[in-house]
Amino acid sequence: MLILAIDTALEACAAAVLDTEAGQLLAQESLLMKRGHAEALMPVIARVMQSADLAFTSIDRIAVTVGPGSFTGLRVGISAARGLALAAGKAAVGLTTLSAYAAAVVCQRKSAPVISAIDARHDHVYFQIVAGDGSQLVRPGVASIDEAIAASQFGAPHLVGNAAKILADRWPKDGPQPVAVDAQPAPDIGWVAWLGAAADPETNPARPFYLKAPDAKPAATPPLAQAASS
Repeated sequence: MLILAIDTALEACAAAVLDTEAGQLLAQESLLMKRGHAEALMPVIARVMQSADLAFTSIDRIAVTVGPGSFTGLRVGISAARGLALAAGKAAVGLTTLSAYAAAVVCQRKSAPVISAIDARHDHVYFQIVAGDGSQLVRPGVASIDEAIAASQFGAPHLVGNAAKILADRWPKDGPQPVAVDAQPAPDIGWVAWLGAAADPETNPARPFYLKAPDAKPAATPPLAQAASS
């Protein structure tokens, strides 16, 4: 199976092509960035496809990160994945950023629980806890940093994600200490591709996975309407 993977959820604009039969990535590119995903994504995809020497019609499935993450970034990646899938007549699947972070650690087959954490701002994090074998211990959620730390009752954890250091800096000194802290700005695009290959399109749609509402909310009365009525 040939998988085109896309990630614009956090602080990277990334794409990769995975050949599951060969068991390897044919091409990949990841640009670290906090803004500008919309302008960068399609050129990145084009370069990856050219490097893999494949036409879009050769792709069997498109995988994309669906959150949690930047609301703007998520829309960029998901829109591209849906559009390419529709044009090529292929399936598009969505993977969470939390699971993509965890996959890179779970593959090491260690016993420590894995806490994936993403900065949700305002002293909160998006987080998920899985066992060393990948089984879920605490489902994805959003909580204060202290609440997220308190939820870890499974022994010394492996922290991963762009909020891993945030948790580590607040970790209580009187309990089991983290065995590792991987403060990655974005998931490894290769693991997005592998998770996409394993995902069921019926139960993993390419649609946003939001754990909280946007920080910016529209005014009850638009400013222009307010001005017109005054």
